[in-house]
Amino acid sequence: MLIRNATLADLAVVAEVERRCFPASEAATEEEFRERLEAYADCFWLLFEDGRLASFIDGMATDEPDLRDEMYADASLHRPDGRWQMIFGLNTLPEHRGRGYAAMLVRHLTEESRKRGKLGVVLTCKERLVPYYASLGFENEGLSSSTHGDVSWYQMRLTFR
Repeated sequence: MLIRNATLADLAVVAEVERRCFPASEAATEEEFRERLEAYADCFWLLFEDGRLASFIDGMATDEPDLRDEMYADASLHRPDGRWQMIFGLNTLPEHRGRGYAAMLVRHLTEESRKRGKLGVVLTCKERLVPYYASLGFENEGLSSSTHGDVSWYQMRLTFR
């Protein structure tokens, strides 16, 4: 296995994995991924198994403590020195699930965020995933104001102490 930062050369395969992991109403577009990679490739990690992309995680840094829907589509809101690391997506291809890859990527992002002096990591997830993220140390802050994809989302936060 290999974990590395994404580059623009990974754009097509990242967009394909996103399409396979999220419904169209929730999935980022290829153009949104292009903008994210141009703005914050250092906050975008890919996990490869046998040379093939199996899973990825991405998000931006900001001084805002809460994840807002506008952040998904506007990469210019990224602040490299922002106090909080957001997670926009954690994608694992169905045929690679159950192997711990998502947890590896969350831990990798968390460790990198600590090294960068962030206060912590914030994400939103569907209710069924709240226990999963809680098992990784995130605290459930309740329903988010997010209406991304016309779905109810819960905000989860991991604060570094």
